[in-house]
Amino acid sequence: MRAVTLVTVLLFLAGLSACGQFDPTALFQPNAIEQIRARGELRVVTLNLPTCYYLGAQGTEGLEYELASAYAASIGVTLNIHPLANERALQAELAAGRADIAAASLTNTPDWARVADAANPYTLIPQLVVYQRNGVKPRDTLQLESAKLAVRAGSAQELILQRLKRTVAPSLQWVETAPSNADPVDDVDSGAAQYAITDEREFSFAHHLYPNVLVGFVLPERRPVQWMARHRAPALVASVNAFFHGLASSGKLPQMVQESSGDTRRFEYEESREFQAHVSERLPRYRALFEEAAAQSGIDWRLLAAVGYQESKWEPRAASGDGAVGVMMLTADTAHSMGIKDRTDASQSISAGARYLAQVRAMIPERIAEPDRTWLTVAAYNVGFGHLEDARVIAQSRGKNPDSWADVREALPLLAQERWSESAKRGYARGWEPVQFVDRIQRHLTLLEWQPGEAVPRPPAPASDATPAPAPPAAAAAPAATVSAPPKARPAR
Repeated sequence: MRAVTLVTVLLFLAGLSACGQFDPTALFQPNAIEQIRARGELRVVTLNLPTCYYLGAQGTEGLEYELASAYAASIGVTLNIHPLANERALQAELAAGRADIAAASLTNTPDWARVADAANPYTLIPQLVVYQRNGVKPRDTLQLESAKLAVRAGSAQELILQRLKRTVAPSLQWVETAPSNADPVDDVDSGAAQYAITDEREFSFAHHLYPNVLVGFVLPERRPVQWMARHRAPALVASVNAFFHGLASSGKLPQMVQESSGDTRRFEYEESREFQAHVSERLPRYRALFEEAAAQSGIDWRLLAAVGYQESKWEPRAASGDGAVGVMMLTADTAHSMGIKDRTDASQSISAGARYLAQVRAMIPERIAEPDRTWLTVAAYNVGFGHLEDARVIAQSRGKNPDSWADVREALPLLAQERWSESAKRGYARGWEPVQFVDRIQRHLTLLEWQPGEAVPRPPAPASDATPAPAPPAAAAAPAATVSAPPKARPAR
């Protein structure tokens, strides 16, 4: 009787497995969360994109990196995150068991279903139809039927188009863009396609690089974004779902999504177009000098280049009405204090400007965290450290945080008002100027971080399960993250 019962149960489980409802091998798999905790690290693979993971001027950034760091901390382990070349490489790592999770703004397509189990979507991204500024603006789906439409091959956007073709636009056609070496938005910018389909989040970064490309309309279907866990790890999927549910319930998740958008820094069309032209024509002459100065000063070369562009548009003989000269617009006094003789010599100017910026940075209290410390440094570079200190005093007197750039940013313009400047130790200052200066530096820095044509990072392989890391101490409150920082960033895709 027991044998018959056992056979019945096994046949029942086999039937569930055949229907895709249950994997009987999962009964014999160790709990994935227990494995990860015993190992002491969460192994995540991602893509080097602004929507996911990249090395910014202030360190590692990107929404998926921030989410993965928070999740690893929530389960009490360190984060070991690696950027890989493309989705196929992510899938290979999961299939081989060398990664626990793929977190890269992914959608559960048939290709993913073959190698991973999808967690619940944590956000839904609107899909945009974009067009060239001088072209015909599209206004609805039916208008796409007679147009040359670009979409990335095998993408979630292509699946959306396939559903639209079956339901509302039977004549819809499109051109597939190879997923590893081209961007549909670039096809529109170059004139190779009339329209393209792209994520709203991706375009929030890409529109800075393609100022001639505009949004026509939003498709009715939004793309779900979710993490992918290795097969046969139901406890891991359940844990990820619980993590995102808690993050959403607290209101933190939508805040993180919004703050990681490229649209947090607005960029005017004409300014963007001019900047792109100078990146192509002028920056190659001076990039090595910025990189050399960065190595000497410890300040990211892109931040130095952004400052140099704002000061002179990378013009060695530029001069201002107040006597500042050169790429970094140094005054005679600053040049003398930095020990340089020719301010019009690009090498001397960039080196001195970097060293001076490093000196200003050293005056900012070390307790101030990034990125606030960088923006306070840049503001002080523009207006002077003394005036910055006056603004921090004003911020504190108004009940604000003197260590927060957002709060000091509000206080700086008050230095131009008599009732505040009278009591300020250094007196009057045109306090709106450093605010505008920092805003522009942030915009230039965004574009420098995401220029197309940068080298693709080498795809380091995650460590094998054969040599697990020791478990973290029980009292570890905030595990650190181990990241493989890309040497250079790739453009938004």
